[in-house]
Amino acid sequence: MIFSSLMQVASVTSILSAAGLSSEFKTIVPGDLFLALGLGFLVGAIIAFVYKRTYRGVLYSPSFGITLIMLTLITTPVVMCIKSDIALSMGMVGALSIVRFRTAVKDPMDTAYMFWALTMGILLGAGLHLVAIIVVLTIGVLMFVLTFVKFANPNSYLLVVHYDEYCEQAINAELRRSVKAYKLRSKSLTRAGAEMTYEVRLNERHEIVTRMLDIEGVHDATLVACQSEVGA
Repeated sequence: MIFSSLMQVASVTSILSAAGLSSEFKTIVPGDLFLALGLGFLVGAIIAFVYKRTYRGVLYSPSFGITLIMLTLITTPVVMCIKSDIALSMGMVGALSIVRFRTAVKDPMDTAYMFWALTMGILLGAGLHLVAIIVVLTIGVLMFVLTFVKFANPNSYLLVVHYDEYCEQAINAELRRSVKAYKLRSKSLTRAGAEMTYEVRLNERHEIVTRMLDIEGVHDATLVACQSEVGA
């Protein structure tokens, strides 16, 4: 049994040598490669999970979570290949220097998550597996803590009010009483009435809408989630 197994290994090695593929595994052990890719998938999944649970935007994109996993998986073998070859490293730097990403990143936090995934791939590719695990868990915990602390702050919304022009002062007075901070973003006047858009920060979503409708002359009020900060 042992003899047959050795013969099979020898035959596989001879096949690789004949095909010219054995030289590719001189610097990279297949076992290390599969271990790094497995850890890369695990670490990328942790980053995607943290992103999903701490996301506070208007529309969550599941494809971006998959992108974070792919970034970790792709970076890991690249670093494993170039870490022991100076010429290949310089060529890779030159190739990456001409790459231009055309996709616009709307939220700066998305950029931070992308760098997080790339950093984890670099650590895993460099063989620093324990460091990568510690870093991803530490940053994940800190992100949850920062998100929990952020809950204490009022949320930011856009308040759109259609009204008759004579009740504008009553609307502003109600905003001063009910809202912690607000800023006028736009105002339009037509023969049928007027429309104002405010950026407001508040804890209760429906209370301000109800109070707006209680004002005589207000036709309707709409509250829309917004990511920007008041006063920006």
